[in-house]
Amino acid sequence: MDDARYPLEFLYDGHCRICQFDVAWLRKGDSRGRLVFIDITAPSFDPAPYGRSVDQLLERIHARCADGTVVEGPEAFRLALTANGWGWAVAPTRWPVAAWITERAYRWFARHRIELSQRYGGVFARMMPACDAGGSCRAYRR
Repeated sequence: MDDARYPLEFLYDGHCRICQFDVAWLRKGDSRGRLVFIDITAPSFDPAPYGRSVDQLLERIHARCADGTVVEGPEAFRLALTANGWGWAVAPTRWPVAAWITERAYRWFARHRIELSQRYGGVFARMMPACDAGGSCRAYRR
């Protein structure tokens, strides 16, 4: 793993239940402390260091590497999952055809995430790991 990318700041939409689920799952797997989670809908969030407006950040998932590089879309997820030891699973999504499909699927999801969260948010809420303020998580609730 390229340690120069970590810690990785993972920016997410705190109003999106599916996004909250993803963050809880990533937080639970972050045993080495390589991820920092930032809710871009928090009143105290300042988008200036990322070179984008909040609206632009809400259009696609973003992450900022330790070297200051900002990545977005599927690459943000790839880096977060790689930090948690899942690099082998996401590596094929970088292959040309798979990357094309992954990008299009992500674009569709990003456009519809709020609607999907409203429709299916309860399902994700029941599956979310219980995490305390320090980021320590227990097993998934049923």
